[in-house]
Amino acid sequence: MKHKKILLTGASGKLGTAIKNSGLFQDLIIPERNELDVTKPDTIKNFFGTHDFDTIIHCAAVARMKECEEVPDKAIETNIIGTSNLVNQTIKKEKEIGEKIRFIHISTDAVYPGTEGNYSEKSETIPYNNYGWTKLGAECAVKLLEDYCIIRTSFFDPDNMKFETSATDAFSSKMPINELVKCLQVLLGSEFKGTINLGREKRSDYEHYNEFNSSLKECKLKDILETVNFNMAKDASMNLNLWNKIRKQESVD
Repeated sequence: MKHKKILLTGASGKLGTAIKNSGLFQDLIIPERNELDVTKPDTIKNFFGTHDFDTIIHCAAVARMKECEEVPDKAIETNIIGTSNLVNQTIKKEKEIGEKIRFIHISTDAVYPGTEGNYSEKSETIPYNNYGWTKLGAECAVKLLEDYCIIRTSFFDPDNMKFETSATDAFSSKMPINELVKCLQVLLGSEFKGTINLGREKRSDYEHYNEFNSSLKECKLKDILETVNFNMAKDASMNLNLWNKIRKQESVD
């Protein structure tokens, strides 16, 4: 599947910036915030009316867990309502052009309970904090589309790790941000539709981060929870069988 023009939302965020700087995506359409604000339907309508594209990579979100706890109305407005606004205009544009638009939505592993780990795409979704709930709400809107790909993931920037300690008893499938960008490129060229987990194999958060910062100190999850105002996962690791199957198919093709 070949995509000619890709609309990127949230281009000023960490993932959006990594996508822009990767050089892996041609013909990116990158609107300024005042041109397309997902919380303002009129800006989406106006932008959609003056630009043509066949794909959307939706990265715009309130992604900081602390912010989602402290300002839940902002998280709801951006993550749930904002995504719904974007989906609504996408459906209208599809009717106008008579074609389906591929919609790549960045979700999170925080939609899972975060207690047992090894979550598959069919596992129950019971988020453990506000961030997870708002991203799950966004997923519901995206599923109204036909050609969608919801990506449940957790990523970090190896070049920007400001913390000094990490938990040895908290587990996840976190992946470096540049690896996620490469996975996005693979999925963009595939025919896959639906929900998919993206990440690395299960390791402790300390192991994920220590690979890139050997001076990182060990701690326990309870030590971190004492310093934050939101709940965190004990085991957010994901089953990656579906992704491994698609990646293998795409490499063969």
